[in-house]
Amino acid sequence: MAYNQFDIPIFQKTYDFYKMIHVCRSEIPKMERYTVWQKIEIICIEMIENLLTVKYFSGSDKMDFLNKISVKVDMLRIFIRLANETKALNNKKYIALQEVLDEIGRMLGGWIKNCHKK
Repeated sequence: MAYNQFDIPIFQKTYDFYKMIHVCRSEIPKMERYTVWQKIEIICIEMIENLLTVKYFSGSDKMDFLNKISVKVDMLRIFIRLANETKALNNKKYIALQEVLDEIGRMLGGWIKNCHKK
């Protein structure tokens, strides 16, 4: 069977996370939709791009991409919390997004740890 980047669990989880973000967009107040929420969407898309790209690298180059993704996960945590604290995002959606983002973070941490062992 051929390797498919969509089979990578962290890719699928991030892909699904973006779909969650996209669904929330219609509920975000217009003022926030084009500031913090747009930034959240862009960061998530950049994560997907980096996950698609990382498979083409090895060694320190791969670690560079994984570290970039890790920074983006942290940025998303901050911006999603900011959206919640400014009341652009309700608590229920905030908790759901943070739970998925935490799972992505754990998956990424495991991947980074595994790369360090090699």
